[in-house]
Amino acid sequence: MDTVFIKGQNMKLSIVTTLYMSQDNIIEFYERITKEAQKITENYEIIFVDDGSPDNSLGITISLSENDERIKIIELSRNFGHHKAMMTGLNHSQGDLVFLIDVDLEEEPEILGSFYQKIQNETNEIDVLYGVQKSRKGGWFEKISGQFFYSAFNYLTDLDMTKNQVTARLMTKTYVKALVLHKENEIFIGGLWHITGFRQKSVIIEKHSTSETTYSLTKKLVLLENAVTSFSNKPLKIIFHTGLLISLVAIVYIIYLSLMKFFLDIPVDGWTSIISSIWLLGGLIIFFIGVIGIYLSKIYTESKERPYTIIRKVYQSNKMDMK
Repeated sequence: MDTVFIKGQNMKLSIVTTLYMSQDNIIEFYERITKEAQKITENYEIIFVDDGSPDNSLGITISLSENDERIKIIELSRNFGHHKAMMTGLNHSQGDLVFLIDVDLEEEPEILGSFYQKIQNETNEIDVLYGVQKSRKGGWFEKISGQFFYSAFNYLTDLDMTKNQVTARLMTKTYVKALVLHKENEIFIGGLWHITGFRQKSVIIEKHSTSETTYSLTKKLVLLENAVTSFSNKPLKIIFHTGLLISLVAIVYIIYLSLMKFFLDIPVDGWTSIISSIWLLGGLIIFFIGVIGIYLSKIYTESKERPYTIIRKVYQSNKMDMK
């Protein structure tokens, strides 16, 4: 007779993943992750967060839940974005250990077992074991843009975030509870993973490329903008120092022109240089105002205290599995 699973009692493991255009991968993901989870414990749950997926991802997971009471499905009212959907799933997890992974099979579900063994065998207790790509997947654009993203983020925030992290990570309940305390509306989850602290350790894994990346250059720049302005005021300091430098250069140039005019009696002209300077300073002013505007818009957004996701419905079987 198999171990009886009782909801809400001594939940040992929670598996959290998100759904968006995922219908082709759900069945295989479920079968593989279930096999790995059962090697660890019978007291586990699988949380699927439907992030407003336009395909049949929700219908497929509902069908699975009818035969497996360990499945919980959180249907969001619309598409809120990958990072917010992950935070919602983590907020509903109950396990002593929480495994976060993407459903697209680029990160193999079998790493759950290896992560669990590593975290159990650690001589020093750790709170997070997370995956880092052995070599960044994708073509030259994805590799170069990914390298630029992490380098720019670390420089502009003074955070030393590990490059090429993947979603897959095994976390303790204590860490997850601390992580979901962050309530900001504009979420960059990679930064939250880092600043939450605790004892974290990376593991090199191989990430497969099963599809074209959905992160275009524009999306990556928007993500970088959100990430930097959420975790640092360094751009504002750069604006201040740039303005100070321009002012000093202008003062020196004015002194130089004054010396040329009044002491050396050399006529001062240069309409082209004046217009160029006006265009340069005008462009810088507009750029700086834009940066300040981004920070003000974030203050405006956060001050409204809107929820970062809205749940439409939660699906979970009430049947008791008595195999």
